[in-house]
Amino acid sequence: MFRSRRLLGSAALCGLALAFAVLPERAASGSPAGQGTPQSGTTEPVPAYHNQASPAALPATLNPDFFSDPFVQNAYTVAARIKKTLYQQPCYCHCDRSQGHGSLLDCFASKHGAGCNICISEDFYAYEQLRKGKTAAQIRADIIRGDWQSVDLSKYQKPLPAK
Repeated sequence: MFRSRRLLGSAALCGLALAFAVLPERAASGSPAGQGTPQSGTTEPVPAYHNQASPAALPATLNPDFFSDPFVQNAYTVAARIKKTLYQQPCYCHCDRSQGHGSLLDCFASKHGAGCNICISEDFYAYEQLRKGKTAAQIRADIIRGDWQSVDLSKYQKPLPAK
């Protein structure tokens, strides 16, 4: 009797340990919003962004020439052109949590944007929408809705023309 209780208790402890090991990972990546796909009905908070343009000087983006891939160079070139808009956008790779970023602009003021297709997609989406005349607030609403996922990234594979 004591032996079976001990065995049952050990099994319960192992099950709890396994649950605690798996649950945090699922919470971080299992929800649609955690994958960069905000959907209505989810309670996932919107990542960090700034409501208005910065009254101070914005951080510089990294020089596109630091990167050999034309796709990444284009992302950093675009980011440099639209810093004020990127400052007001959330980033759905959730680098606000993992790296302390305050907005999408921070991804391109560091090397982070070079290795993240979510950041790059949002960057190109913001660029395209700004060129269509949308405001930073309108672009933010679109990004929160997940519209950034519709960007055709293939057109950014070759170097962009000069400004």
